[in-house]
Amino acid sequence: MKTKQIAFVMAPRPAHWVGDGFFVHNFIPSMEGLSMQDMDPFIMLDYNAPRQVVPTDMPGGVDVHPHRGFETVTIAYEGEVEHADSGGNGGVIGRGDVQWMTAAGGVLHREFHATEWAKKGGTFQMVQLWVNLPARDKMSAPAYQSITNADMGRYLLPDGAGLIEVIAGEYRATQGPAKTHTPIALMNARLNEGGKAGFSFPAAYNTALLVVRGRARVNGRNVETDHLVKFTNEGEDFSIEATAPDTVVLVMSGEPLREPIAAYGPFVMNTKQELLQAFEDFNQGRFGYLESKR
Repeated sequence: MKTKQIAFVMAPRPAHWVGDGFFVHNFIPSMEGLSMQDMDPFIMLDYNAPRQVVPTDMPGGVDVHPHRGFETVTIAYEGEVEHADSGGNGGVIGRGDVQWMTAAGGVLHREFHATEWAKKGGTFQMVQLWVNLPARDKMSAPAYQSITNADMGRYLLPDGAGLIEVIAGEYRATQGPAKTHTPIALMNARLNEGGKAGFSFPAAYNTALLVVRGRARVNGRNVETDHLVKFTNEGEDFSIEATAPDTVVLVMSGEPLREPIAAYGPFVMNTKQELLQAFEDFNQGRFGYLESKR
């Protein structure tokens, strides 16, 4: 097999607020030229680097807002997120858990720091990915997957190197629990210092990784914490070696849809007309009802 080459390593851009609860670095799409098409089916990546949240009785977050045409995948590395949607789903995403919400034909959604967690405060760290849906599924019924850390597939690496938590796809025949509309691999490499893990994905898949804790050497290149690595679409294999204790690397790879993308705000469709219809449906109340938290 041929080794994947690193296209570039991206440092975190200045962070910005999403609502009043999430202070995020945006990696996809980025002003540096990484477009939605470049990482399709991963069309957005926001990263809330570790940040201290002071105790409060008024949790920060984002109140009721719509989504259509894609999926949101929220990974809580530290802290807790409380969420609800117009489909009647709701709950708390605990430390290490994942919320996989398929907005598809349309939902209203809200997400805040969890009420009880916010009262105590603490370190908050999360990733939110938007995963595009193929045209055939964009107007399908919304769905929801709550994936606890205990649900994830676990592959123990040899020689005490660490483990791979598989959220979606598979790693060396260890399956992740998430159901996906197209081929997607999403996993956390949790490595001890000096621990090494090898990965292999089809050359045509768009593949990237984010160092969310510690430091790593990727195919021999040193990558600092909070940096994103984008691979070229050549070769299949790459390796990650932890160069600091308790290193965590989020690995993502997916088959590109190769379909037109028409995106505006919370809607990601294939044509401008479909975007206009999404706004019309939202304004007419066709996304259901969700009570505001504030």
